[in-house]
Amino acid sequence: MSRWDDGVHAPLARWSRERGQALAIDDGNTSLSFTALHEAIERAQPGLADAGRTVLVDARLSTLDQLVQFLAIVASGRCAAVGDPDWTATVRETIAARLAGLADAPSAAAMAERPFYIGFTSGSTGLPKGFRRDHRSWTESFQVCLDSFGPDCAGTILAPGRISHSLFLFGMLLGLWSGGGVVLQERFSAPRTLETLRAGRATCLVAVPSQLLLMLEWAAHREVAPITATRLILISGARWMRERTPALQALFPNARLIEFYGASETSFIAWQEVDPATPYEVVGRPFSNVDIAIRERPSPQEAGLIYVRSPMLFMDYVGGQDDATAALREGEWLSVRDMGDLDEQGRLRLAGRQNRMIVTQGKNLFPDEVESLLATYPGIAQVAVHGVPDALRGQHVVAIVQPQPGGPVPTAPALAAWCREKLEPYKVPRRFLLCEDWPLTASGKTDHPRLRQWLEQLQPTPHEPATPSCLRRLA
Repeated sequence: MSRWDDGVHAPLARWSRERGQALAIDDGNTSLSFTALHEAIERAQPGLADAGRTVLVDARLSTLDQLVQFLAIVASGRCAAVGDPDWTATVRETIAARLAGLADAPSAAAMAERPFYIGFTSGSTGLPKGFRRDHRSWTESFQVCLDSFGPDCAGTILAPGRISHSLFLFGMLLGLWSGGGVVLQERFSAPRTLETLRAGRATCLVAVPSQLLLMLEWAAHREVAPITATRLILISGARWMRERTPALQALFPNARLIEFYGASETSFIAWQEVDPATPYEVVGRPFSNVDIAIRERPSPQEAGLIYVRSPMLFMDYVGGQDDATAALREGEWLSVRDMGDLDEQGRLRLAGRQNRMIVTQGKNLFPDEVESLLATYPGIAQVAVHGVPDALRGQHVVAIVQPQPGGPVPTAPALAAWCREKLEPYKVPRRFLLCEDWPLTASGKTDHPRLRQWLEQLQPTPHEPATPSCLRRLA
């Protein structure tokens, strides 16, 4: 069943006729059938008569009401922008002003080619960077998801996250597009997720690795029996810790475990069945509608820039933020500046980001924003922010600071409080380290590779103790 030439919302009218009383959305407090959802969308549209072509979803609403509002905006022919509830008032006002200045899409454009969604990732300037998508980029993604993972992908989907996280929004819309329905959570809860799956209220789970680890910990501590109703678990947002696969499979013995790699600008790129024996750098084979090319390789043995060609690519950035973190376009090809290569089996191997982006808790974080904020703290001379491996979060954020000569040494609680006042929670460093002998390159810039080396010395292996380092923990 192909609906590529329709909007992401198009099947809802059909499901309201054919499966009117079936579950569409349930958040544990409110449950909407497809008929009720269709009627709610119809009722909301007249209120958009005076809105512009792009409308920012009200982040103060419940997750369910945000999703209904999102669908109403899209069904009206407009583009829905989804911000993060943790944005400060200043950030939200700045983003709203940018959205108001967007040019209208040509009214003659086919529905599939019209923008329907603007999501946001962290920008290197400190402001969130908007990425805009047309309908076809996601309906193609829905279809290839069904083609790749089978009918289990068309069952009821549990998407336990905010709609501001594009992975969870995708899971929600996939459940509505396919007719299987979706179960939401206002806030992620490991026990509630496990109970929902045990009861069979959803048979497909979309999750980031940190959520799965919390579920495994909860299940182990309480000796939870295997959950047999779950048929499919889709994992993305960060690399899955494959050594935990046996425990995950034991908890969900009938579930197919899939990890996939992609980006906000590309949607799906590659996928694979979860296998503990797979090398860490392998992220899978390309989806059937994706072509991959490796370019700008220093040598045949080294990783190059990964370029992707597919019908699932994004349209553009909002606000013309073409900075050093922006995706690269060459005709039909696009790179999000990831580095890698293809192995002899045709699997994509990911070496890392060309820039210094940190992926923590399934979100992208650019160190520049945190560094620029900490640099304004009284008495700070130099600051660098890095990510280090974290079994729960993928990476956690570490800040390294140098105080002004002769000045007081700041405390970790004070720096953390400084960050919490102005940053979303996931951006706040979990550790603060002191470096009095700041490493510089020949050009006088911070020597990040040297700092990275010192950080690695603080991370002992199972067989080797930590070696002396030029870094020490702040009190």
